Amino acid sequence: MSDRLMPTALHYIDHVARCGSIQSAAKELNIAASAIDRQILLLEARLGVALFERMSRGMRPTVAGDLVVTLARRWRGEERRLRAEIRYLEGVNIGHVRVVAMDSQANGLLPTFLRKLREEHPRITVEIEILNTDEALAALLNGDADVGLIFNLPPHREIRTIWSAELPLGCIVARNHPFARESAISLQKAASEPIVLQGRSLMIRRYLEAKHPWLFQQGNPPIATNSLQLVKQLVQQGSHVALTSELDAAPEIASGELIFVPVRDKAAEAQSISVATSARLPLPRIGQIVAQGLASEADAALSGARARARL
Repeated sequence: MSDRLMPTALHYIDHVARCGSIQSAAKELNIAASAIDRQILLLEARLGVALFERMSRGMRPTVAGDLVVTLARRWRGEERRLRAEIRYLEGVNIGHVRVVAMDSQANGLLPTFLRKLREEHPRITVEIEILNTDEALAALLNGDADVGLIFNLPPHREIRTIWSAELPLGCIVARNHPFARESAISLQKAASEPIVLQGRSLMIRRYLEAKHPWLFQQGNPPIATNSLQLVKQLVQQGSHVALTSELDAAPEIASGELIFVPVRDKAAEAQSISVATSARLPLPRIGQIVAQGLASEADAALSGARARARL
């Protein structure tokens, strides 16, 4: 028997909304589709309203259904927090925390953070999903994540920012590149070299396209890729330069493999990095440990890169 506190109907409705059909939800939950359908029909009868649009290729929540799905996800989040707080009262930091983060940190601060968390709190498990800014924000708002490490997080009344820092726009170059000797450069000068940019799903790319469209209209258009590792490899071999933040290449900058040269144009706006949680739901003790650990590691990564730049 499940020890789940959430009512069965809410549990099933949430899964159908996620999966898009009763059949897919039944397969995921390993139960009969008829059991799920029965629970949905019973709740629709009790509420006197349809919760799903039944289409030929699946099911989509109605407006009323969206309200029920939101309730289910809040209930799940509250239940997880309740269990974590009970464990905390028992003097045990144990539980599971869901984190959303950006791809650029998968080879940056995240491995160090996870190693330290394991050493200091071995009974806290973490699930990390790599998303873009829009997806990460939605995950926090929907209750699908507890903590987010997010670039360019827009202000939102239902989001609580634990820590944030400004990230000046800069040009990342190989240590033997001529730009490496510069204290700062202009965007125009950076564009005189072959540029490699990150994909359109990332805010830095959208910012450059919106504010500096001429970068994409010149005779030597930039290479674009959704792989930060490829960006850094092209820069390291000296064939390209990259326009991004120092945090995207913090380990390589701290080690001296790459050089961050600030872009000093008046129109070059700073980006940002934030550690955030939902403002609607209280963050349990283990979530606070993870959030503070992420903030400390992000701050340390930035400090390491900036200390190298001052040498």
